[in-house]
Amino acid sequence: MTGALILAAGESSRFGQPKQLLPFRGKTLLRTIINAACEAGCSPVVVVIGSNDEKIHPELAHAKVMEVRNANWLRGIGSSIRSGVQALTDHAPDVEALLLLVCDQPAVNARVIEDLIATHETTKKEIVASSYADTVGVPALFHRSLFERLLSLGDEAGAKSIILQNPERVARFAFPEGAIDIDTWEDWEKCKSSSHK
Repeated sequence: MTGALILAAGESSRFGQPKQLLPFRGKTLLRTIINAACEAGCSPVVVVIGSNDEKIHPELAHAKVMEVRNANWLRGIGSSIRSGVQALTDHAPDVEALLLLVCDQPAVNARVIEDLIATHETTKKEIVASSYADTVGVPALFHRSLFERLLSLGDEAGAKSIILQNPERVARFAFPEGAIDIDTWEDWEKCKSSSHK
């Protein structure tokens, strides 16, 4: 069983509104990634929220997800990862692996997630990291043998640090579209334009 951990606690300060709730192909960015994880068969699906939690909470009301509120989201992404991993393993102690996902990579869909999981199953590597733009990152899969490492991340450390520190344990999953992420309004406009082509 592979769980999914969706990080949705960030402030989106450049947008002036929660980036997680931006509309994309008839749904919000957050609901898009939730649906992808569920369609790919991930269980449980944990969503970590923090900033703007009162605005984001209604988006989770009818989704088959576990909601985790990280009161310490301001400390950094590491605190959200720790909160999510702890909740996921408490709820599903037998989970074999988890997929770390974010809301602002609109190219991630169920097929991408299924292919990541398949790469893990065929390579037997403990980490499967997406490869794009001359780097590696999320979406990324971590076997349960790495959960303690995730739980020991510093507040401002992302999971990429674990990927880079353990190259011999990593399988790379070619995902050039992973370079498309939404950090600015310009990114958002480009993303909307390309999605209509």
